[in-house]
Amino acid sequence: MKGRATSFDIAYRAGVSQATVSRALRGSPLVSEETRKRVLAIAKELNYKVDKNASNLRRQHSVTLALLLFEDPTSDDSMINPFFLSMLGSITHACAKRGYDLLISFQQLSQDWHADYQDTHKADGLILLGYGDYLTARSRLEHLVDQGTHFVRWGAVVDDQRDISVGCDNVQGGRAIVEHLLAQGRRRIGYIGHASAHFPEFFDRYRGYCEALRAAGLEPDEALLVDAVDSTEVVGYNAACELVDRQVGFDALFAASDLQAMGAMRALADRGLAVPEQVAVVGFDDIPMARFANPPLTTVAQDTKRAGEVLVDTLLKIIKGEPAQSTLMPALPVIRRSCGAVPPGPEQSA
Repeated sequence: MKGRATSFDIAYRAGVSQATVSRALRGSPLVSEETRKRVLAIAKELNYKVDKNASNLRRQHSVTLALLLFEDPTSDDSMINPFFLSMLGSITHACAKRGYDLLISFQQLSQDWHADYQDTHKADGLILLGYGDYLTARSRLEHLVDQGTHFVRWGAVVDDQRDISVGCDNVQGGRAIVEHLLAQGRRRIGYIGHASAHFPEFFDRYRGYCEALRAAGLEPDEALLVDAVDSTEVVGYNAACELVDRQVGFDALFAASDLQAMGAMRALADRGLAVPEQVAVVGFDDIPMARFANPPLTTVAQDTKRAGEVLVDTLLKIIKGEPAQSTLMPALPVIRRSCGAVPPGPEQSA
């Protein structure tokens, strides 16, 4: 071999990526012991010497953060939940104000998908938007904690979690919007969403729903619960049709997302049920299209502008080694005509 050996030469001989070679030479636990030994043996054979200046340079801050999106089922090809689009804008602005660049990518399913960012110094830390089934993702999140990875996620604040998250107070939001329905005289309120620890945001919204009903002297009726995990219009449409077909009688629907709520309104119209005269419908998220639904959708707003700022500031504290903690942000009901009792005109905030 002519010239000085490089990490790319080792990677070629070892049959691994250059990033894996770098991690193996640093003793990263992301690399198996077998691979590490193979890389070290080849490095010794090639008389490879670590460039200390380059190594020190790589350890400097990149002044870049990485935003990793979880792929969601959508009605188009974007695979991005519309709620995250507004969050994306707020995070981008927050980074710019603080002098940071932002890398954006989808989360990968490989075990070390995060390593391409922090371990190779493309980014100083990670922001995770979405994670699918929380009970499945939890072990991976804990692995990131064990690795010392700088990251923060948008999502529920869960008991005994080891990572730091920023999220909406879904229990409070669910309770407030159902209290509004009850104040309008609705008593048979259906819930479209999910009610288990696998999807804690939806579960917390369901818990708020139950709290409001019980405070009004009503016991939640399982016949009015339709399990729906994916946050899409089609799922909401099918769930509302299922509830109608059960013939259990209901005068309101609380859907765990705006997309589900808008799909439900279409299903009710197709089944000859008027919204809000016969069935009031409310959602959660306050995505931009909610105000243009027919009728405009009553929902629960999450402050995406503030959320982006808190996510970025929390991550920067983690990167700097400063104290940081999980944050719950308040949820604000936005009253529109899908639940009745609102004359045409500007929307109202409860």
